[in-house]
Amino acid sequence: MRNEEPKRSDPLGEKSFAFALRIVRLGKFLKETHREFIISKQILRSGTAIGALVAEGKYAQSKADFLHKLSIALKEASETEYWLRLLKESRYIDDTMFHSLYKDLDELLRLLIASTKTIKQA
Repeated sequence: MRNEEPKRSDPLGEKSFAFALRIVRLGKFLKETHREFIISKQILRSGTAIGALVAEGKYAQSKADFLHKLSIALKEASETEYWLRLLKESRYIDDTMFHSLYKDLDELLRLLIASTKTIKQA
């Protein structure tokens, strides 16, 4: 593991990592508080995959590979949005928790969409 800090700003990487951490905490909350194991596993997988794919993309072998990683991250973000909505509507999470998580997810979605458009135009 590298001990050095990134030399340049990486908003997408930083935000996707922070979001993944929030999703890990959400999964823990759902399991401990509600004894909910199915949806929590699904949102944990999709919500943490976003950042993992962004991290993978940093060392992509080509522009096409980078675009592919970010496109999959975008799909995972969309799936995470579905699970968040389901958790809210089934009342596993309240409106405050939903809106807080959704705000971060929406920002990630916007960054991923902008990034994939920029790569396609380059």
